[in-house]
Amino acid sequence: MARMRGYFGVGVERLSKPRNAGAIFRTAHAFGASFLFGIDADVNLRQLHQTDTSGAAGQTPLWEFPSVAALDLPKGCQVVGIELTEDAVALPSFRHPAQAAYVLGTERGSLSPELIARCDHVVKIPTDFCLNVSIACAVTLYDRMLSRGRFAERPVKPGGPTEPPPPHVHGGIFTRFAEE
Repeated sequence: MARMRGYFGVGVERLSKPRNAGAIFRTAHAFGASFLFGIDADVNLRQLHQTDTSGAAGQTPLWEFPSVAALDLPKGCQVVGIELTEDAVALPSFRHPAQAAYVLGTERGSLSPELIARCDHVVKIPTDFCLNVSIACAVTLYDRMLSRGRFAERPVKPGGPTEPPPPHVHGGIFTRFAEE
């Protein structure tokens, strides 16, 4: 997987189906999530072995918060809600923050108004109707990887790239102390 700067975490709010939670955490782990979290979950987030066969909760920090008010994320981490609303930004047009916490809602509803208010950004996947919550997680993290990773340009013709990825370009030399 292409390494990128920054970090991200994935969380769920009021999720009630353990298989969805397991699939979300397994997907987040596969894409390199730095942490996982749950807000007011209706399932035991540490016992998701049927669908989280990677053991994400044992390999990645897992925080559980009883409410949105208790949500305590790293300083500078931007909360990105994934929700199908009219005013949400379409995912293909969204620039992912370097430090992000993506949060998905319950299977039969939406993110709570309290969580929407806490979000720095709300994005939607431009589909005709809602996707399964675990699929929405996978699509969002794949988009993050594509937009923030370093990959070779796609060729004009069908098929794989013929050129390697561009080399990493470092900034100029600088010093922390002004010369006197």
